[in-house]
Amino acid sequence: MSEEVDLRVSDREREEMVTRLQVAFAEGRLDDEEFDTRVRSALAAKTRSQLDAVAADLPAESVRASALVPAGSLTPSTSLSPAGTHKPGKLSLAYKTSLRRGGRWRVPAKFTAVSYKGGGTVIDLRAAELTSAVTTIRAVAYKCRVQVLVPPGMRVEFSGIGVTNAEDAASDAWPADGPAVHVRGIAYKGLVEIRTMPAGAH
Repeated sequence: MSEEVDLRVSDREREEMVTRLQVAFAEGRLDDEEFDTRVRSALAAKTRSQLDAVAADLPAESVRASALVPAGSLTPSTSLSPAGTHKPGKLSLAYKTSLRRGGRWRVPAKFTAVSYKGGGTVIDLRAAELTSAVTTIRAVAYKCRVQVLVPPGMRVEFSGIGVTNAEDAASDAWPADGPAVHVRGIAYKGLVEIRTMPAGAH
């Protein structure tokens, strides 16, 4: 009897797996480090066995409709943290659409932005309320761009795959005891970009 062939997976199957990981992360089944590691593994998977191993200990896929951002539901001026919210959200998901998180919103100490095959995601920190001395943003860009906008002088550190700093952050202009932002990115055929931009500029 011939051995079963380990079939190669498609981009669509990788996308579906990452969506499954998004839901598991949002439900608290994965911590930040596990989510980061598994997304990398899912995007790099070549065969069915490699892809299945990424979620071997997770329940069967049950993607909630609320976990995906419907196309056109967010405008460039939309803030996803309404006034009076005490606990800032830790995750934004954009699936084949564009999303902008900006205006006056509360940013948690750790925030994850995942964007797939759409117009990309913009995380605008210029008018945001940072809730920690160090804010870590994990950005995943799959065939699109995730852009992080910071005010001039803000201390920014960045690392990962496909991450670039579009302009000099001029860190010496920011107070030594001021908040800092760390951007940890993963880009697969896409880009994670940090841009310095004055408030009000577009």
